[in-house]
Amino acid sequence: MLLSVASVAGCTGSSGATEHGTATAVGTAAPAGVVSDCLLAPVSCYAPALFRVEYGIAPLLDRGIDGRGETVTVVAVAPPPGAPSPGAPSPGATAGPPAAVTAASDIRQDLAAFDGMFRLPAARIQVVTTLAGAGSPWQATDEEVQDTEIVHTVAPAAALRVVLLPSNVPDSAANATAGMLAGLRLAVSGTDVALISFSLGEHYFTKAQVTQMHALLLGAAAHHVTVIAGSGDNGGYSDADFGDTAVKEVSLPASDPLVLAAGGTTLDGNLSAGFYIGETAWNTQAGFVLGSGASGGGFSHLYARPAYQDGVPGISTMRGVPDVAGEADPKGGWAFVFTGGGKRWIMPSSGTSAAASLWGGLVALADQYGNHDLGFVNPAVYRIAGSSSYHQVFHNITTGSNIVNMPYPAAGVAGYQAGPGWNPVTGWGTPDAQALVPLLAA
Repeated sequence: MLLSVASVAGCTGSSGATEHGTATAVGTAAPAGVVSDCLLAPVSCYAPALFRVEYGIAPLLDRGIDGRGETVTVVAVAPPPGAPSPGAPSPGATAGPPAAVTAASDIRQDLAAFDGMFRLPAARIQVVTTLAGAGSPWQATDEEVQDTEIVHTVAPAAALRVVLLPSNVPDSAANATAGMLAGLRLAVSGTDVALISFSLGEHYFTKAQVTQMHALLLGAAAHHVTVIAGSGDNGGYSDADFGDTAVKEVSLPASDPLVLAAGGTTLDGNLSAGFYIGETAWNTQAGFVLGSGASGGGFSHLYARPAYQDGVPGISTMRGVPDVAGEADPKGGWAFVFTGGGKRWIMPSSGTSAAASLWGGLVALADQYGNHDLGFVNPAVYRIAGSSSYHQVFHNITTGSNIVNMPYPAAGVAGYQAGPGWNPVTGWGTPDAQALVPLLAA
């Protein structure tokens, strides 16, 4: 096994420092060397400081709860061999397994540029190349960069660890299922939190693979590792990108009851207000079209309702997905920095992998707050959400839906409406971290 390790030089400001990007006035020119800047009019992303306010993270950082001592691992697909430096990078996360990318950047340079631009402390990152090979360990797709920079925004002192999968993982369902299992096996070892950056419909996995995945997740829970995954980006359909017919189902690994599944939301209004302004369910789906999507959600065909979901209004006899949610719409996403050839792209995050990354950072904060690894957090999340504290710790997303009409391949309509309490679109909702983290840690 080859482990590449680096401390990425960034700004030496405190974990809770106010980011430079918030001072960029709408309508001004992009900084020198910046090819595109989603922070400029028409605004399609927001600087890290604003999301820290939106989700109640800033007060924790101000108290020194910044993820120090914790490690968050992201499973990501390597760029294809010979991928060029970015000229027109793909627009963030996409529906289904990660699509082949047209560009790759050096993630060390991305993080250094991100930290310098938004005044974050230097990131520490490791790349595990056991599966992908040691040829270009630092080459990264935009989705890998997006997810690591979001985790670093939320838990700036946590160590970042990336498990790279071979670049051929998106080429077929067989590669994708095998790659996910191999990546999960490495991801849950030597970490506190593990994030799976892509998902795949339940029907793609053999019974043996489902059993193997669950066994890996049982081992993670036994070692107090929290596993988090996006619920998918195709609404009531599972994630797939192999030219076959879309299926009305949920996706793995999010549908396994041992995984915290994160759905997606869209921000209401402009974050610059400086306080929480509201969200709706993310749904801009237009088939398997790059940049469109909807919060994955529904009910498992494989897993019966787990005990922690008993008595929850709206739950069926099967495992309901997602559990929680976070911002996923590229029209108002987290700003992240992608570099190459001496140039920078400030891009909006997208997809439920962005929401999973938010929650990965939050669990790292809670681990530090409680001075122990929380591990399998789902029962605690549901106990808290079912208590009188619910509306103090979660933003309940009651509007919108993940109902989509999948025109290609021909499949029809599938999905659900958001509503009060838990729903199969956004789960319990998005966090108010300053209230939620202490309760999770307790």
